[in-house]
Amino acid sequence: MSYHPKGNDYDTYVTDVDANRSIGFSEELQRIEFLQFRYTNLFGKYLAKYVMSDYDELYGFLKKGIGLDGSSVKGFTEINESDLLLVPDRHTLRLNPFFTKFSVGSVIANVHKGFGFGRLSKDPRFVSENMEEYLAESNLTCQIGPEVECFVFDNISFRDNLENVSEVKRHSNELGELASTSESSTSNMIVSEEQYGVGKYPINRKGGYDAPPFQDSLVEFRFEVATLLKNYYGIKVTNLNHEVASTGQIEINFVHSKLTDAADNVQIYKDVVRNVAKKHNKIANFMPKPLFDETNPASSQADNGSGMHVSISLWDKSSSPASESSRHPSFSKTMSSQNIFFDGDDPYANVSQSGRYFIGGILDHSKSLVAITSPTVNSYYRMVPGFEAPAYIAWSRGNRSAIVRIPINDKLSKDSKRVEFRAPDPSCNPYLAFSAIVAAGLDGMRKKIDPGDPVDENIYKMSDSQRNDLGIKSVPGSLEESIASLKSDCLYLTNTCFNEECLGTYIDLKEDEISRVQRSQGTRESKLQQFYMYYDV
Repeated sequence: MSYHPKGNDYDTYVTDVDANRSIGFSEELQRIEFLQFRYTNLFGKYLAKYVMSDYDELYGFLKKGIGLDGSSVKGFTEINESDLLLVPDRHTLRLNPFFTKFSVGSVIANVHKGFGFGRLSKDPRFVSENMEEYLAESNLTCQIGPEVECFVFDNISFRDNLENVSEVKRHSNELGELASTSESSTSNMIVSEEQYGVGKYPINRKGGYDAPPFQDSLVEFRFEVATLLKNYYGIKVTNLNHEVASTGQIEINFVHSKLTDAADNVQIYKDVVRNVAKKHNKIANFMPKPLFDETNPASSQADNGSGMHVSISLWDKSSSPASESSRHPSFSKTMSSQNIFFDGDDPYANVSQSGRYFIGGILDHSKSLVAITSPTVNSYYRMVPGFEAPAYIAWSRGNRSAIVRIPINDKLSKDSKRVEFRAPDPSCNPYLAFSAIVAAGLDGMRKKIDPGDPVDENIYKMSDSQRNDLGIKSVPGSLEESIASLKSDCLYLTNTCFNEECLGTYIDLKEDEISRVQRSQGTRESKLQQFYMYYDV
């Protein structure tokens, strides 16, 4: 069953809601019947709250916000201090494209304590805004470019009984006869028309990168997502390709932006992908490794997982890349200063000493950093050798087996010089992850941490003794290990952007998560438990 959009021609509804005090909304936004408030919890889930609104009430809602029961949002507050307030960032107001019977506006909100007591320290967006303020104190700004991968399946079922098997068989028969079936629920949990025995043009395992159109079942799906991002949210898409995995894996990249804006864009992107998938009776899944062998994560029968490589560049406050100014015509900063990661005289990768120190900080804090950028038990099934995921702590230019890479597609390009951290995956909270990455890099710059020599060989193919001789360490093998590292190495976070209460709550939530999975380990329910917990990350 190939993907065919239903012929919607999307118009553009992006607007500057602060154009003037009389509310310079577009005609479409003036007809809003309902207003959707979006906010993010500590796990990274993009929650939604609704009010009924007409034009006369709209400005009041946008100015004053609405109440929130913080005790009902896990990790926010206890029941005795539960009165919170969602205060919209009015610049994010957009017309929501996914409601066909009603006119619905959507706005991203900041979380405040009630009674005028200020921001909630455990609001993830507050963490990223703190990071931006910390950068500004040093006359710096940063640009973040995430590359979000995910799977789009035709069906997922993860009930551990014979009903599950019959459901998968039924759905498979709708697409084409399944070549073989098994009474093991875990063997047939996921269905994609790109699988052997399901679709007419299956893709080989790990053979999906830039698949030709006759095999790529999601070409027009990606086009539709890109159109919505551009026309409704002002997010300019760059690359949109089929990724390496064979079962409907896609990657859609968008133009880099400032830290909080980039995190907003990730949340919007995931929401759009999920809603487009739902519209066409598909399922978007952002688990780091939905296709895995629990007993042997490095099994040759497994396929690539989904990452979210994050590119970072630092600029002084009077500078920003040209693409940012073109994206926002009102952007007025001058272009006189250079990207501080760029050094045209460096023969290795055109990377400056400041850039190397930034890399040194990321490498030095990698074991604790991945507790935030790779924050699920499932994340560590992805980070194993042989699947283009980082398993070793090293840096290089153009070497995808290292955890930090300096892209070298262009030479002597000061605007595009950046550091790419390859550990993050799409299950992370982008506000926390982007802030933590920058905090680690800044700590490296402050302490002048030398990253050591770059490693240009394929680290996956090295022997243990070769890696030991080069001082190459492994990333933590589990969420439990990374959380333990975070507990002992967190000053670089609390000295910059994380409130201690926020970080402490995050650690408590993750330790509870680990306990829930550990209770099922070694049983048939273990793999299913990961799907129950991370199906909707």
